[in-house]
Amino acid sequence: MAVDRSLIGRSTGRRRVVVERGPVAVFAEAVKDPDPVYRDAAAAREAGFSSVPVPPTFPFVMAHWGALADLQGAGSGGEGEAALLEVLAPLLRAGGLLLHGEQEFEYHSPILVGDVLTGEGRVADVYEKETPGATMTFVVTETTWRHDSSGEVAVVARSNTLVRLPRAGS
Repeated sequence: MAVDRSLIGRSTGRRRVVVERGPVAVFAEAVKDPDPVYRDAAAAREAGFSSVPVPPTFPFVMAHWGALADLQGAGSGGEGEAALLEVLAPLLRAGGLLLHGEQEFEYHSPILVGDVLTGEGRVADVYEKETPGATMTFVVTETTWRHDSSGEVAVVARSNTLVRLPRAGS
């Protein structure tokens, strides 16, 4: 099954989020990070932050925690995710196995509780690799999160999702 490389550059949507203390603390707990800086405002101040910072991998869930419906405008939500589904859905229907390949975060400035950020996502790459028993289709997405207050980039989050589709007879 040939992969449609014309999807590269397509939007995966826009999200506006408010970074809230509760989700930050729950996330830190979920990833087993014991550092009090992610839970305690006094510990964050002692560490030199003006507010509680987010754990390094928090942007992975940011679009889901804090993307309140009344903050979203045009270009947010499901229509952008259609680009991903155009690649993934036919492979999954054919019996493919969906896997999370890797995640990368390139920080440009700290993200703190109380920040309002807007993320713009896009399909950065689509490619295939052959293995002895399957075809692996990779979809790389990239979301650039900017501080609403300044427009400056806070973090660029990249994710590699893959589908392993066994070849007939494998």
